[in-house]
Amino acid sequence: MHATASPRPLALPAGLFYLAVIAAGLTAEFAIRQPLLVAGDPAATFANVAAALPRMRLGFALDTLMILADIGLAVLLFFLFRPVQPVLATFAMVFRLMQAAVLAAGLLLHLAAMRVAAGPASDWVLALMELQADGYDLGLIFFGFNCLVMAVLLARSGFAPRLLAALVGAAGVVYLAGSFARFLAPALHGYVLPAYAVPMLAELSFALWLLWFARRGSHPAPQGA
Repeated sequence: MHATASPRPLALPAGLFYLAVIAAGLTAEFAIRQPLLVAGDPAATFANVAAALPRMRLGFALDTLMILADIGLAVLLFFLFRPVQPVLATFAMVFRLMQAAVLAAGLLLHLAAMRVAAGPASDWVLALMELQADGYDLGLIFFGFNCLVMAVLLARSGFAPRLLAALVGAAGVVYLAGSFARFLAPALHGYVLPAYAVPMLAELSFALWLLWFARRGSHPAPQGA
């Protein structure tokens, strides 16, 4: 199967959506939620969250924006890479949408933590926020498989750099290793954390490549399904 229309109209919004996913997701998780968590200390976590409810609301809004942008990105990437291999493109879209569904469900825990923090002191705040963090890693299992499938699509596309395909594939391996270590071998999870620099580089590179590809405006036809 060969592409006949330029993907330029899809690549530009896809790149913008990707940047929105990265910016909103990293801000909500690492600038807002993580600083409030005190591992093993429910009382301190409760105090932090109770004193930062406006920040928690902002985190909820940013996560919602991230999920909406990720859904749009999943659809755009499907149509962009469907001419390369329609079955793999469908798998990639479904895995990415599954991640969005899991993260959206996790936002209910975010809201519950806010409501508990607004009332009497309770150990539930830390438990709920830790469950939401678990939900992120559960979602990343689906996203890890998405990255592996996207790496194959990028490699077979004929218009994407092989290095980008390798980076995205490596990101998938890191996401899967990190999530499975968190759930199945917690003692090893800390050793995987430094490797998350690879997914950050891969996803930012993918987003920037989409923007560059949109500006380029022309491309060779994919190599085929």
